[in-house]
Amino acid sequence: MRLLEEKIKKDGRVLNENVLKVDSFLNHQIDPNLMNELGKEFSQLFAGEGITKIVTIESSGIAPAVMAGLYMNVPVIFARKRKSVTLTDDLLTASVHSFTKNETSELAIAKKYLNENDKVLIIDDFLANGQAALALVEMVQQANSSVAGIGIVIEKSFQPGAQILKEQGLRVESLARIASLSNGEVTFITEDMEELI
Repeated sequence: MRLLEEKIKKDGRVLNENVLKVDSFLNHQIDPNLMNELGKEFSQLFAGEGITKIVTIESSGIAPAVMAGLYMNVPVIFARKRKSVTLTDDLLTASVHSFTKNETSELAIAKKYLNENDKVLIIDDFLANGQAALALVEMVQQANSSVAGIGIVIEKSFQPGAQILKEQGLRVESLARIASLSNGEVTFITEDMEELI
């Protein structure tokens, strides 16, 4: 998605060869116009899949997920990372390790929001090692719901996450695919590169 790639080039900051900072428009301050376009793109990519719910993780996945939910006219559920006094019983749970934050979180979703009739689209801000997406897939499967696909805002294609998910038969659609963060520069995967992968 050219609009997203241009935004990353303009406002993203490469901190090292593994970390891209996009806090000015995605995961701290949010650009609502960009989120609207991301939501529209996800809704077009997964049109005709019979999506009934969107699932994401708090907090950075919420904005693009809500916009996609608006276009698809379906509810959005976010997995909480922290225990809450109001979220204690009948939970779908999974653990996820964040390599960026170097911490493990216990995710939770109330069981009442997913069931065997749901066809779920998972949306997240980043895909690197695939741990967050796998945890969400596990929770959706605990509810006997089906996973229609995974929508990712920014994929770090030089890390194994997308391959791991695809090897499990999951459909992955990423709006921006990064080939490299070397030398302080963001290099995106082009159509020419795609043919070599």
